[in-house]
Amino acid sequence: MITLHCFGPMFGLPEASPYVTKTEVQLKLLGLPYTKERARPDLSPKGQLPFIDDGGARIADSHFIREHLEKKHGKDLDAGLDARQRAEAWAIERMIEHQLAAASGCARWLIPENFAKGPANFVNGAPEEARPKLREELLARVRENFRAMGIGRHSDAEIVELGARSLSALSALLGDKPYLFGARPAGVDATAFAVLAGLLTPFFDSPLRRRAEGFASLTAYAARLMKEFYPDHPWEAARPGA
Repeated sequence: MITLHCFGPMFGLPEASPYVTKTEVQLKLLGLPYTKERARPDLSPKGQLPFIDDGGARIADSHFIREHLEKKHGKDLDAGLDARQRAEAWAIERMIEHQLAAASGCARWLIPENFAKGPANFVNGAPEEARPKLREELLARVRENFRAMGIGRHSDAEIVELGARSLSALSALLGDKPYLFGARPAGVDATAFAVLAGLLTPFFDSPLRRRAEGFASLTAYAARLMKEFYPDHPWEAARPGA
């Protein structure tokens, strides 16, 4: 049995981290049985979640988890895609994870109101008197990570514009199709859904979320995949897209 190590439901989402959601949806797409167990990032081989335990093999990072699962279990999330489509799927995934997810993460972590009601609570297991300092240190580390990535060097308005450009590109790629490559989901749909849901959750307000709500095709896509993969999870409908 595969064990998926995760944060657990939070912020109006089935999983706090889009990367955990990505891996969970890919497990569902692969038809592999699994259980879930909450864990701390420091217990992971790479100091991050998700990671899986698959028959004693502990694999971290959503990309390498996918590679491991496909190879070990003889499955292919991109079955049916030709060579060009596989290349396009890789390019789309890189855009989503390294640009849109970063912009969305800035909205979650760097808007003070969102940090206070969201990620600040990650330290609630510590003694109360230690929490303020731990929150400051946590935010400083994340802020420095965003700066190292590059996106944290931009103004708030510039970050929103970068995220909105990726949303526009993703909307154009999706078009009126049910999934990014047609009638069947591919591996990249798990990534797109996870990041869009993390951005669109009503728990966090941000200018980028309001821009995302303007893309009717993307809000409908996120709602449809939420119903498909998490049928028991309540999902508040986004505002009508423009």
